[in-house]
Amino acid sequence: MTTGSYPPYRPARRPGGRPPARPRYRILVHRRFLDLWARLPERVGLEAAQQFYDHVASTPGQVPAVGTATILRGSLGRPIAAGFSRTVHYEISGAGRIDYQYNDASVGKRGDPHQVVFILRIGLGSH
Repeated sequence: MTTGSYPPYRPARRPGGRPPARPRYRILVHRRFLDLWARLPERVGLEAAQQFYDHVASTPGQVPAVGTATILRGSLGRPIAAGFSRTVHYEISGAGRIDYQYNDASVGKRGDPHQVVFILRIGLGSH
C-alpha cells in the first residue's frame, strides 16, 4: 500500500443515510468504484446495500447474517499491506459482488490507530 500524496481510497457513506450506531470500522472505497458505490442501492436494493455496509462496518471478519462471503485464494486474496486480512469476496445479490480487506489496527497519517475496511472491487454484473 502506498503512502504517497495521492491516496486512492475515499470514505464511503452508508447507503440511505446514517447508521443506527457509530461504526467500529472506517469504510473506504477505491476511487475507481465510487460511482458504483453510489449506485449500489438502485442496483441491489437499499436494504441489501445497508446490510452489507452494516456488516463490514461492525463485523467484517465474521460470517455475514445476510449474503455469502468467501476468502479468496491465490494472488487476488493476498493482503494489500501488513496487518490486513486476505480478500473477502461478498455476494451482495445474484448479480453483485464486493471484494474487501480489513485491518483491526491500521495507523492513519497522523499516527492514530483505527479499524478500517478497504473496498477493493465492486462488480455488479454476473460472474
